Amino acid sequence: MKKLIVIALLMVGTTIFAQERNRKHQGSEMEQFTPEQQSQLMLKKMTLDLDLNEAQQKEMSAIISENMAKKEAMKTEMKAKKEKGVEPTQDERFAMQMKMLDEQIATKKRVEKILNAKQFEKWSALKEHHKGERPGKNKENHQGKNQGQRQRQG
Repeated sequence: MKKLIVIALLMVGTTIFAQERNRKHQGSEMEQFTPEQQSQLMLKKMTLDLDLNEAQQKEMSAIISENMAKKEAMKTEMKAKKEKGVEPTQDERFAMQMKMLDEQIATKKRVEKILNAKQFEKWSALKEHHKGERPGKNKENHQGKNQGQRQRQG
């Protein structure tokens, strides 16, 4: 009887461990591709979601490639600083955030010129949806908790 319990516990433990490992790898699905491959996949997904024509695909491809290059450069820079043990100061973090937001605004304006009104609306909705899906950035879950608290209070 003891052997059966021990075997059952080992099986449960192994199953839980295997599931945890799979969850960790799911978030890095796109990271296993080169930046160029990631750009191509993003463009294909956008083409399917937004029904882009050839001209729109070319212009969006340029925007995606530029953004991927900037992202890779920033990632490399941050990795190098981290290896040296250099933490960015508060002012540097603020400057990085401002630069990133300025780039997002510029990208949004460029995309708005490329897409028609319906496509742009859908693109904005998709962008918001993906923002909520990022691991560690689960705003929807946090907002849901706040709404539940408000309902109980009201």
